[in-house]
Amino acid sequence: MLTQLLFGGGLILVTAFFTAPGWWALEVMLLRLRPWIARPPHGPKLTVSLGLAMLMSILMLTVAVWIWALAFWGLGVFITMETSVYFSLVVFTTLGFGDVLMPPEWRLLGGLAAANGLLIFGLLTAMLVETLRQSRLHQRDAPPKGGGLS
Repeated sequence: MLTQLLFGGGLILVTAFFTAPGWWALEVMLLRLRPWIARPPHGPKLTVSLGLAMLMSILMLTVAVWIWALAFWGLGVFITMETSVYFSLVVFTTLGFGDVLMPPEWRLLGGLAAANGLLIFGLLTAMLVETLRQSRLHQRDAPPKGGGLS
């Protein structure tokens, strides 16, 4: 039990170390786009900034799922890589079909993977909301369309 908890905790840290630079890169990218986002028209620019945030979010989620899948496969929990990826994705999203089960000696890892997925989805949601908030703030702060003073 302790081995599973330590190994699962280590995997959570590994996913954090791989996804954190993605968040940072997205933030830097959005900061550089700030002057462009602030100029009208805002609708298409909001769509682009949210699209970038969504793509980065999916990329980070994919990396985290693969980290867990490689760990499951490396430990011999599942025989094939496809089963490892499938189980990792189903657990990460807390979908829980139940068609693939972990062996009893490793089942705590499934719960830790689900907890990791919940944390990452929470961060993804926070980043998307922050992206929308920042975009909307820049729209309000932008000068009027004519560029003159009102």
